[in-house]
Amino acid sequence: MTSTTDESSYSEAMKILVIEDDRDAAHYLQRALGEAGHNVDVAGDGETGFVLADAGEYDVLVVDRMLPRRDGLSVIAGLRSRGNAVPALILSALGEVDDRVTGLRAGGDDYLTKPYAFSELLARIEVLARRVGSKDAETTYRVGDLELDRLSHTVRRAGKEITLQPREFRLLEYLMRYAGQVVTRTMLLENVWDYHFDPQTNVIDVHISRLRGKIERGFETPVLHTVRGAGYMLRAG
Repeated sequence: MTSTTDESSYSEAMKILVIEDDRDAAHYLQRALGEAGHNVDVAGDGETGFVLADAGEYDVLVVDRMLPRRDGLSVIAGLRSRGNAVPALILSALGEVDDRVTGLRAGGDDYLTKPYAFSELLARIEVLARRVGSKDAETTYRVGDLELDRLSHTVRRAGKEITLQPREFRLLEYLMRYAGQVVTRTMLLENVWDYHFDPQTNVIDVHISRLRGKIERGFETPVLHTVRGAGYMLRAG
């Protein structure tokens, strides 16, 4: 890596977790990111990193791929399975196309090979943070002819207003936010019901059934699809 510590162009300080077992590399990142105005925590192994990332509210993770106790890809995949969508930048000496594809498919949002220039790493972190920020700032979601307005709390399909209960609205909002992606039951329990355990009830099935009836009844094209053995997906057609 090259030591280029240009001042960050990102306007807000971020809370960043660096998961890196090489002490010198971790110290370098902690110092350089700190000088760029960000708050940085460090975990020296994958298991500790997973626990911190799962419990903390980080803006971005910087994850080394080869880690003791739990490898970096397992850390990221574990977080994704729990509905934790914190952006993750993977660092690795493995730079072949197949290596990068494997990392991204495990849930990584970006992949940077070692050695790297710090200025590039910082720029990539800023891009990930902006991407999440712009997503959170969206006030209207659209999937085909289905539209949800977060500000007015209204839902329309083909121009027809659909009345939803608060929990149904929250469920649809979450599904629309991740339209085109599989949303697991665990993700729904944690992000729609705020359960961090499985209550062993059919609460999700009941609400999905009610929501499906409201947004599909009277319309030709289904939009809420069950992905057998995985979860649900909202998509047009």
